[in-house]
Amino acid sequence: MIEEDRALPVALEEAHACRFFEDHDGHDFQPDDEFAWSGEIAEWWRYWTGDPAAGVPPFRVFGRDGSGGLAAFWIRDAGAAVETQPVVFLGSEGELKVIARDLGDYLWLLANGVGPLEIVDDIHRVPAPIPELVAIARRYTGGAPRSVETLIAAADAELPALALLATST
Repeated sequence: MIEEDRALPVALEEAHACRFFEDHDGHDFQPDDEFAWSGEIAEWWRYWTGDPAAGVPPFRVFGRDGSGGLAAFWIRDAGAAVETQPVVFLGSEGELKVIARDLGDYLWLLANGVGPLEIVDDIHRVPAPIPELVAIARRYTGGAPRSVETLIAAADAELPALALLATST
């Protein structure tokens, strides 16, 4: 087994430590304590794409839903910090969605009371801000709160490039 750095960014660890997903009505998300091992994700990627020769997947997985869908950073630029990469959902049924433009936007989704996989299924409730996550998002982004609608629009702008990746494997 190849040694790899599986440590999550500190901001992601702090946000997930708030355990927002435990009392989150209708939400199914299990965050990981570290990034998934790349060998496991490579096997998953070959299965997900249906291509036994699929190369190394450009994802750092940090959570999953109960059906086997994955929440991950999409490594578009191998030279850039993981925190600057888009956050995506790859579903067990072939769903593919950019859920945040970067870690900062992901933190603001959580702060707004929206879990990572709700973006895929559409939000079927009125989310409410979570004060502890608002404080974390402010601390790590240094910015003002961003609305869920603004965050989704920014993420949606990244989707064509992700769809192209999925069809090119």
